[in-house]
Amino acid sequence: MNLSYDVEEADFEQLVAARSHDVPVLMDIGAEWCSPCRVLGPLLEKLVREYDGAFVLAKVDADENMRIAGRHGVRGFPTVIAYSRGKEIDRFFSAQTEGFLHRFLDSFIERHKATSCAPESALQPS
Repeated sequence: MNLSYDVEEADFEQLVAARSHDVPVLMDIGAEWCSPCRVLGPLLEKLVREYDGAFVLAKVDADENMRIAGRHGVRGFPTVIAYSRGKEIDRFFSAQTEGFLHRFLDSFIERHKATSCAPESALQPS
């Protein structure tokens, strides 16, 4: 399974929204020129390998995919959005510590698992 991949406007629905029904998708929206993005990106790549398929990482270059960033109300980079069952359920902004990322991912993955049989209301953003 491909754990990390680039997403563009044309394949957003398939690679993020639809795929998040099967596996939690963490969407990292950033830009090449963004210093915090250059810090966070490698850390997310490390964690997606460490979590070994518990989630996938969808990387969006905001300069090339402004509609994705605009549709998600992105005001700064990086913005990381957690998708589960076709919907955004959480997000954070800027570079974060590895401890924060572990807590965020653990909670995100558990919420995805818990909603496999739960009603739609269980997926409301926190």
